[in-house]
Amino acid sequence: MPSLLTAALHCLFLLVTACCHTSQASNFDPITQYVIDSELGGESVHSELQRQKPNVLFFYHPPLEYTVDIEIILMNPDFFSLVAQYYKCHNLQISTNISGLEMSISSINVTAVCPPSGENVSCCYCEDGAYNDSKACPPVTLPSKQSCGYIKDMPFYRIHCEPEPYIGDPHRTGEPVDIHMSVTLDKVFSENLRNSSSELYKKYKDDFEKAFLQSYACLSGFLSVTVTGFMPGSVSVNYEVKARAVTFSEIDNSNKLIPKFLDPLYHLIPSSFTTEITNQTNSTVSPADIFEGDTVTLMCEINAESGNASWYHFNQTISQSSRHFLKKEFTTGISRSTLKITNITTEDSGSYTCVFSNISDHYKLIYKDTQDITVSSLSITSYSNDTKISCNSPDIQARSTLLFCCLHIYSTSIRSDWKLNGTSVATGVSTAKNNCTEYELNITESLCPPEKLGTVMTYTCEFLSGHGARTSQNIRVTYLRTDYVIISSSVNTSVSEGKEFNLTCKGDVSNYDSIIWEIQSGDKIQTVECASCIRTNKSIATSVLSVNLATQDWNGTYICTFSKKSSNTSANVTVNVIPLPLKQNIWLDPIKTSIRCKIVQHFNCCISANTIEDYNVTFVAREEEFETEKKEHGNFLCYSYNHNETECTKRENLKVYYRFVNSMKQEVKSENIQLKLIPDKTSCSENNVFGEEEDTLIKPCPLLNNTFIRGNEIYKCYKKSWKLERNNCVSEQINSLLIRAESLVNSPVAKTDLPIFLQQLLNETELQQNVNSSANLAAIVNILHNISAIPADASKSIIKAFFSTVDNIVNGSKMELWADLNNENAPSSSLLLNSVERFSENLQPVNNTFPNVSTKTLELQGMVVTENRHAYYNKDFNQVGNLSANVLIEKPMTLPPNSTIVSVACSAIGQILPKNHSTYVNSLVVITTLSCKRPQNFYINMTFQKANPSLTMPKCVFWNFSLNENRGKWDDYGCILTEEKGNITCSCNHLTSFSILMSPLKLPASLVADYITHIGLAISIVSLVVCIIIESLVWKNITNNTTSYMRHICILNIATSLLVADIWFIVSASIREQNTQKEREICIVATFFIHLFYLCGLFWMLSLGLILFYRLVFIFHNTSKTIQKVVAFCLGYGCPFVFAVITIAVTLPQNNYTRKNLCWLNWYDSKAVLAFIIPALAIVAMNLFITGVVIIKILRPNIGDKTNKQERKTLFQIGKSLAILTPLLGLTWGFGIATIIKNSHEAFHILFALLNALQGFFILVFGTLWDKKITEALLKRNSLSRWSSQQTKSTSLILVTPMFSMGYPLSRTFNNLCGKTGKYTVSSSEPSSSSENTSKSYSLLN
Repeated sequence: MPSLLTAALHCLFLLVTACCHTSQASNFDPITQYVIDSELGGESVHSELQRQKPNVLFFYHPPLEYTVDIEIILMNPDFFSLVAQYYKCHNLQISTNISGLEMSISSINVTAVCPPSGENVSCCYCEDGAYNDSKACPPVTLPSKQSCGYIKDMPFYRIHCEPEPYIGDPHRTGEPVDIHMSVTLDKVFSENLRNSSSELYKKYKDDFEKAFLQSYACLSGFLSVTVTGFMPGSVSVNYEVKARAVTFSEIDNSNKLIPKFLDPLYHLIPSSFTTEITNQTNSTVSPADIFEGDTVTLMCEINAESGNASWYHFNQTISQSSRHFLKKEFTTGISRSTLKITNITTEDSGSYTCVFSNISDHYKLIYKDTQDITVSSLSITSYSNDTKISCNSPDIQARSTLLFCCLHIYSTSIRSDWKLNGTSVATGVSTAKNNCTEYELNITESLCPPEKLGTVMTYTCEFLSGHGARTSQNIRVTYLRTDYVIISSSVNTSVSEGKEFNLTCKGDVSNYDSIIWEIQSGDKIQTVECASCIRTNKSIATSVLSVNLATQDWNGTYICTFSKKSSNTSANVTVNVIPLPLKQNIWLDPIKTSIRCKIVQHFNCCISANTIEDYNVTFVAREEEFETEKKEHGNFLCYSYNHNETECTKRENLKVYYRFVNSMKQEVKSENIQLKLIPDKTSCSENNVFGEEEDTLIKPCPLLNNTFIRGNEIYKCYKKSWKLERNNCVSEQINSLLIRAESLVNSPVAKTDLPIFLQQLLNETELQQNVNSSANLAAIVNILHNISAIPADASKSIIKAFFSTVDNIVNGSKMELWADLNNENAPSSSLLLNSVERFSENLQPVNNTFPNVSTKTLELQGMVVTENRHAYYNKDFNQVGNLSANVLIEKPMTLPPNSTIVSVACSAIGQILPKNHSTYVNSLVVITTLSCKRPQNFYINMTFQKANPSLTMPKCVFWNFSLNENRGKWDDYGCILTEEKGNITCSCNHLTSFSILMSPLKLPASLVADYITHIGLAISIVSLVVCIIIESLVWKNITNNTTSYMRHICILNIATSLLVADIWFIVSASIREQNTQKEREICIVATFFIHLFYLCGLFWMLSLGLILFYRLVFIFHNTSKTIQKVVAFCLGYGCPFVFAVITIAVTLPQNNYTRKNLCWLNWYDSKAVLAFIIPALAIVAMNLFITGVVIIKILRPNIGDKTNKQERKTLFQIGKSLAILTPLLGLTWGFGIATIIKNSHEAFHILFALLNALQGFFILVFGTLWDKKITEALLKRNSLSRWSSQQTKSTSLILVTPMFSMGYPLSRTFNNLCGKTGKYTVSSSEPSSSSENTSKSYSLLN
């Protein structure tokens, strides 16, 4: 047997070799392998390489500490204990220096290893006190005291043995472990062993404790051992060992020592030792809170392998059943047992014991743990009672209605849920509060449809533990419908005077008859009779009261009542109207004035003192506010401010105003006061009111006792004093009626008070017949316009009072006043016509009929459309003005039932309306209104008798209030005129005020221009066709060089574009003359092509001008024919196409591409015509510049003085050039500037029409026939041999030296254009390029 020192040296050899190898390596390779091949005495250390088991040395860097694992194969296991003991007993501190590195061995530990799983070798043996978990050891070859297990697989793939696990804390610092043990004696049990005071008990106890103490004292961390009793079944000795940490091997070894210290007479059975451990088991119970119906899982786990596991309930063994599920899991070093109890009950409460047992030949090991569980019941102790709810009541819908359920116990693991009718999920909102749950009902009207008497819903509250336990309670809710009414307001409770608000009354009342609105103010209750402000929708039982202008009449409590035969259901809301002055009730002084810089100007405004509101009033100038001074002036509150304007850098017009703010922080601004800032020197300066000559001063009318007069006084600075120019103040009586009318139209009882007011107005206008005041006349028109908005009953008295008032103000004696009023921004005559139209539209039939009412100048007839009425609406008017008219609507049945049609014939209003030049209203003015929306394909036919048969050119017109900057104007859109037997019939597709306009028999200048246009276009069309034909016939003969080619390309395209445009112009004109504007598609197409091809003609003219300019200026520069063609075609067709497409794309969707009465681009609405005017004028300007260049070239002075003859020739050449260039370059379009100037003379229109209509003729003459090359080519085609031969020779000469030959007049012209005069001869030394360029210039203008 070799010495142990040899084995140790072998180990050191490995270490030193490893150190040398790693120190010489460049990067300290982490893994180094070595193979040992030597013998240890008589035993051999087999090479792992030979056995295909390589040994691997792992060496890591950094750090500079290394663990070296060395595996040694020992064929005799007895050597292992000797080697292990040797290194444990010797402290080897080995140091060496290898390659400059100091290496040392600090410690050596020795343990056994086992091969990994799968190796076909015999099982290895771990040393005492160690074990291995590897599965490589077959159980049959492993002694019972050994175990296999897994420890680690790196750095070697072999499995190391590890120390056995401890029972208790291996560091011996924790609590002691109580190990309950027992052993069996092969003796008969004596009852005295039950008595701890008996001698036998004491003897047994002393003997066994002494033996146990001597045996277990060697245990690690041993503390004590105590005999706890004796049990029958032979004799079972129970004892308890207490230690801090101990291993099973130590206990087993101690058990083997006990027989040595015990009397053999006790007959101890060595294999009967039982160890019971109670505090080394991990136990869990899930869930923590257990309720009846839950599924409960109990789990026990120990950190050891066990052969068996059992569960006990109150010492009763639990077996597998339908409610009990047992599961055992044994893994490496861990044993686990699970008990699952389903649908647990309260009877399952109690103690549950988990027992793990492991029996061997020498002892029995038991792990035991007990868990107590308590099962509680789930029961609902309180809940909502069954209830009934009115689901259509908004109050109940808005108010939270809660259902609730409560448990007798609270647990965080319990959740609640609500269901509707057992299955569907409820839509309300549930809330959990401790042991209760609440459910907020989502009450809607759909829960109680009208066709059902009541709907019963079952709401179920359910509590769930999440582990199977649940309980529930049903609550029945019956939903019923009840009558209710609710009012909602667009304002909270208050609104400022002059502002608007809405009240919406909505009810759920079945079979109601009507909805009534009332206002209660104090003890007074009055019904709201304002049909225009009340909109009722019976299908949804809703009525909306809209107040557009709140006054004190609307202050109070509003009551909305749904009335039916059996009962009334109502609701109310209070609205407080907070005072705020209306803009028209603020008196300003001055209204317009001039002010001087840094001179104080006094301003004053007043309102009625009949108010309890204390306003915050400020004066605002240049967006800066100034506090005012408040004073009482009779029945008025006046606010004054002295303004000093300091910003005086320039003359300017300023606007200042007063701002009133009430307690609601709502405001109203007064009308603007207009100020003119003037210099220090003034002409007028009376009463500290300054002004320059011709300046205007506008002052308010004077204040009366209780009110102020509407209107103003206009003064003018004339000869250093202010002169009253016009008094626009209204009389006191008319002023009072105007204020009452403004109040009445916004009153809740407007309909009731209207008849009385109309009678008072009529009486006053009759008294004012002889008072010729335009201010009173305008005020009466404003009164009529205000009250025309009030829906009135169609009674004869009301209609007659309104119409008679109109008669009083349109009689012949007032014509001068009307002419004066028509000059204002808003003509009163147009407003009067609108008032009559609105009054007739708002008339409400009485007993489903309209009376026939006629006065001096007005006649009214109407009809109510009923379901069973199929007659035409056919009304004859012949009671006014000795004229007749007829209104026919063929299919009134297409209108909704109960719709109304009202027509009014007026004989005098047409005469006071602003006139259209030389046309006159030559019939009655007929107004027809509908109470409903006009349907599609609706036509009205009106036949008019001519008032003056001598007038001609009738035209169907209607008064368009939106034209002429909303001043109104006659318009002829949408009507077709036919004349038969001296009467005019107008068929129109819309409704308003219609009449016919006629003119005296004379030929106006515009008509002359029309004739010239049509005749000239006909001539031009023929001329352009001839031009195109001629160009086609002689094309090859005239395009023999680039310039000539481009010139004729331009002329041909100009002719083609103008020809197409002229044809479409004739088409559009024919459409207009036939009055078929309703065919909008044709008109749009015609307008598009007119726009496109006229622009094409103009852009080709621009191309021609640019080519001329190019040849005149850049004489020695050449550009290829292809490039010139591409540029010309892009310019000639590309640019016009872009203009035309963009114009139609932008304006057509808004329906303002064309004019209403003409197939041409729109001007008034979209300014689309600018898409033609701007490029046309730009082209004219460009070509005019080019023409100027040509003239300058002609006028270039020769060497020496000019003779008279030369001057005459120059002037002749200029005239000739202008004659050629004007039509070819489109210069005639420049006269269009004069036609677009307002009030331009008709001569310009005629001249423009003449020049442009004959443009095609001019192109034929000057562009084609005057071209000598074209005429020669034509003559040549006609075979005039002699003349043609001579011309051919001349032409040949021209082609060779066209620029230098003065034999032809046109040749001399274009020589002059290029700045060359005198006679030149052909020279062979002349550069060819110059000749070519000069030739091109000539060809361009020929």
